[in-house]
Amino acid sequence: MKLVVVSAGLSVPSSTRLLADRLAAAVDRRTPVDLQVVELRELAVEIAHNFTNGFPGKGLAAAQDAVAGAEGLIVVTPVFSASYSGLFKSFFDVLDKDALVGKPVLIAATGGTARHSLVLEHALRPLFVHLRAVVVPTGVYAASEDWGEEGLPGRIERAAGELAGLMTGLRAVSPGQGATLSVVPFEEQLAGLGTEAR
Repeated sequence: MKLVVVSAGLSVPSSTRLLADRLAAAVDRRTPVDLQVVELRELAVEIAHNFTNGFPGKGLAAAQDAVAGAEGLIVVTPVFSASYSGLFKSFFDVLDKDALVGKPVLIAATGGTARHSLVLEHALRPLFVHLRAVVVPTGVYAASEDWGEEGLPGRIERAAGELAGLMTGLRAVSPGQGATLSVVPFEEQLAGLGTEAR
């Protein structure tokens, strides 16, 4: 299975990349994956050009294809102004609108203080729900003081287990084996409630 990590860290070395690597290793321990890392720092100029001319450069196109073809994603951003970084958001803005539909995604972020930990719930989770991805229940936030603490490895393991479970579950149900979902219109569901009450 192909797992793609999208890291928006800007420095080298980067705590954002370190968290991404630990999450990827934890997933790989549960189910072997073909891992590819997309470092957005290296694509910043191509992302900006894509906004102005409408065409991805070679590196950006390869990253877009990798994300679209992945069976699971780990996305990690540093926190800027209490939200994800502009570079992080810009990358997902230039993806095809259907690239993440139904794709399992593990969200994670790094920051200088634990006060920004809600970025997972008020910024990252809504973004990926909007993109129609399947976001794992456990997000992972790592503040500066979390490195070396007991709680962080446990959160990493729990989130990785959830992502691995979704990835293997989706692989087990291959197309053509009754994997289609039926959508019942809301009006029909309401009508059904009315008949049950009689």
